Amino acid sequence: MNKFIIMSRKIEIVAGNVSVTAELYDNQMADDIWEILPIEGSARTWGDEIYFPIDLKSGYQEDKKEVVEVGELAFWDPGHAFCVFFGPTPGSDVSRPADPATVFGKVVGNTEKLKSVPSGSDIKVTKK
Repeated sequence: MNKFIIMSRKIEIVAGNVSVTAELYDNQMADDIWEILPIEGSARTWGDEIYFPIDLKSGYQEDKKEVVEVGELAFWDPGHAFCVFFGPTPGSDVSRPADPATVFGKVVGNTEKLKSVPSGSDIKVTKK
């Protein structure tokens, strides 16, 4: 069971030709992400994860997870990266960030279409 409370704040993530909606949790990281939207970058992939660096430094210790749920959004401190997890990451049969990451939201609905996003695709995250 997920301990995070989902708020009514929704975002849209467009990567290449794929678009998904996500809801932000009620935590400080989600608040900080919300405040800097819209954000854009170049999507990188690592197994079934899309990530890209953003202009935000976290340092938060709350809500860090070593294993995340499929569909969860997280901030990875070492790379200052916005991450979207949609399946197993390399060397694991689960969604496991390279280092514990601060979880701040979750994709609404099916994440399977994210598998078609190639590394290097343009990515944009906006308020919905």
